[in-house]
Amino acid sequence: MFEEIIDSANQPLADRLRPSRLAEIVGQQHLVADGKPLALMLKNKTIHSMVFWGPPGTGKTTLARIISQAMNAQLINLSAVLSGVKDIRDAINQAKQALPKRTVLFVDEIHRFNKSQQDAFLPHLESGLITLIGATTENPSFALNNALLSRLKVYILKSLSEDDLLHLLQQTQSALKLDITISDKQLLTLVRAADGDGRKLLGLFEILLDCISDDVVKDQDIELVTSGQTRRFDRGGDEFYEQISALHKCVRSSNPDAALYWLARMLDGGCDPNYIARRVVRMASEDIGIADPRALSICLNAWQAYERLGSPEGDLLLAQAVAYLACCAKSNAIYTAFKAAQADVLQFGTQPVPMHLRNAPTSLMKQQGFGAGYQYDHDVEGGIDLGQSGFPDGINEQVYYLPKNVGLEAKIAEKLNHIRNQRSQHMNKKPQ
Repeated sequence: MFEEIIDSANQPLADRLRPSRLAEIVGQQHLVADGKPLALMLKNKTIHSMVFWGPPGTGKTTLARIISQAMNAQLINLSAVLSGVKDIRDAINQAKQALPKRTVLFVDEIHRFNKSQQDAFLPHLESGLITLIGATTENPSFALNNALLSRLKVYILKSLSEDDLLHLLQQTQSALKLDITISDKQLLTLVRAADGDGRKLLGLFEILLDCISDDVVKDQDIELVTSGQTRRFDRGGDEFYEQISALHKCVRSSNPDAALYWLARMLDGGCDPNYIARRVVRMASEDIGIADPRALSICLNAWQAYERLGSPEGDLLLAQAVAYLACCAKSNAIYTAFKAAQADVLQFGTQPVPMHLRNAPTSLMKQQGFGAGYQYDHDVEGGIDLGQSGFPDGINEQVYYLPKNVGLEAKIAEKLNHIRNQRSQHMNKKPQ
């Protein structure tokens, strides 16, 4: 069922038990089951360049090895963390020397290669000298340049489910011919600590075997092995941005329960709470704005209080701010209004400030006409000079801010509609 187990104290258990056939792969059935893409490829004895995209410990390296072995190809392994253009050049020379035998070049962490290094593969992919298999935990759309990505088929690998991981543990005990007593609850604790990562699970199990003093696994043994384990959270990687996106969107959709879940996930994974606080302040402006001005103050206060309390006490303050944002009225009116104003700045260029809106602190400036014709609004009945334009002479009065009919903005909308209608009437009466 597994490759021959090598008795080596230095070789990790996950490597010793690495599958050698697709049928032995745990998980990824959408790729390796009968009739699925990789199974069909090996059945038909065809191969193409590809990239495996998925979380750690899901079988990317194992699949590359199985494919190259099944195709009777020379396998050359590179790690983008340790390799450069010289290593790529050496690999290409090995491929040329192996002709007419096919060469599979496996590049782990391929997203770490820069554009020049990625471009070095292109002519050899075009000539068919190598078949490239890349492995990445990052989104290929962002991590790989378009020229290389267009020549690769992307296969997405998924985190292993709890059932997959339990099955992997059963296979491991069978392969090692272990006679130990371990409860279902203890197995499940190990599985959950692995967080979808098969390699991590086997690493934890290996440590457990080193810790137990007899054939019966005790709860304290499990606690010793799993304590301090965090859920998968790649700071700055895909997981990071996907989770902050989920938090933001759940706040926007007024779902405090889901928003609190994603907040807890991010804190549990080790995300910097100050980063979360900054994003929460942004949400208060982008998605709520004037619909509930208290939201911004609550977020800023939560951030300031967190800096004084720290974690874990301060985590509750972030939760309070997130829950409030999710529950209060939503409006993106300010966000869209400012975007529209920025677009007009780009479209109309640098328009001069109208004379009546210019300040005139000196006599010379007054002589030049600065401030001429300005009407001090407080001196006008109603407090607004409705006939006075606020835009440059080359731009007509524009409407950017359209308050939503929610929260405070509902009242603002009513007032602005009246003012804008009155201003429009006065402006139309002015001589052209």
